[in-house]
Amino acid sequence: MKFNETEFLPVILGADITAYSHARSFHQEYGIKSLVLSMLKSEFIARSSIIENRVIEGLEKEEVLIDTLIKVGKEFEGKKKLIVLGCGDWYVRILIENKEVLKPYYIIPYIDESLLNRIVLKDKFYAICEELGIPYPKTYVYNCRQENDLKFDFPYPVIAKPANSALYHYAKFEGKKKVFRFQDEQSLRTMLDRLEQTSYDYKFLIQDYIPGADTNMRVLTCYSDRNGKVRFAALGHVLLEDHTPSAIGNHVVIINERNDEIVRQATKFLEHVGYTGFSNFDIKYDPRDNTYRFFEINVRLGRSNFYVTGSGYNTVKWIVDDLVYGKELDYTIADNEHLYTVVPKGVIKKYVADKEQRERALRLFKENKVSYPLIYPVDRNPVRDFYVYAALYNQYRKFNMYF
Repeated sequence: MKFNETEFLPVILGADITAYSHARSFHQEYGIKSLVLSMLKSEFIARSSIIENRVIEGLEKEEVLIDTLIKVGKEFEGKKKLIVLGCGDWYVRILIENKEVLKPYYIIPYIDESLLNRIVLKDKFYAICEELGIPYPKTYVYNCRQENDLKFDFPYPVIAKPANSALYHYAKFEGKKKVFRFQDEQSLRTMLDRLEQTSYDYKFLIQDYIPGADTNMRVLTCYSDRNGKVRFAALGHVLLEDHTPSAIGNHVVIINERNDEIVRQATKFLEHVGYTGFSNFDIKYDPRDNTYRFFEINVRLGRSNFYVTGSGYNTVKWIVDDLVYGKELDYTIADNEHLYTVVPKGVIKKYVADKEQRERALRLFKENKVSYPLIYPVDRNPVRDFYVYAALYNQYRKFNMYF
């Protein structure tokens, strides 16, 4: 395979579907090979022809990650402009906290640490939503290591989740989940008692459960230029989410659609706080009052970001045009109907409960308007194909077990 020569090189941190989605987006748009640094070997990354994969022992340690990035920076100094992208919240936080050290070598398309700490903690995010009149779920804030009365003005069932996801990563206790749903106070208290015995010492959020299946979820991806103006927005209607305990809530089937009111609310938030770069919002439609309630903001492209590129709006082009070439960006709202999926058609047929949306997805299959992010026709390799298709068809087992 031949590759083009460009003045920039993507340096991607991770070994998951997010990393491959970024590399594929760069190859589709510019015909280039990306450098992927990972802490473990992933066959669909390591066997890819559009990726140079370097597996670095100890990369999960901050000092190893920074030392590795500086070495790579010096390797390409004077040869390429390096764009570094993190494929997990931990990677992105380390990049942000070490901006001054890395700036001589990299374009770092993320916000500064002060803004990160202001918006990534969910309780602070909701405070800004309250200030701006943006709908969000009713929330009771449980303060770990303090007395809490657990009295709130909404009924069970309730949702419970950490306000600080990065800190929660290190907490270990029986029954740990990414997000909990409780039917009564006793089960909630049992989980909180276990949580109190761990290293987690921040806030835990107890929220009003918004009724509705996975099809009530939406995902919004925005790009704000270097001047803090929102220049791009792509909304996805989620049809199905992952239901395994460790990955619950990850979007596995999405159809692109347009809703200007959701974009308006997100734009109000982003421009109010002076945001730059890509942002990603999780949102749920509340049938009780016909509102769209904002759950959280992620300060990077999400795991399912290929729903944007797959629909014809390549994510990485916004970064390159803005931060490499300094172009003035046109304002764009994505409006191409397209299906993104990481599960087989049979899973969609069986588990998407909404008949209208299920038929819509099956129609897009017939019209060939569908993207599997890991299945890239120009990047074929028998060993890689085996792992990709094994992961795809393993979804039958996962949904049968956990849905």
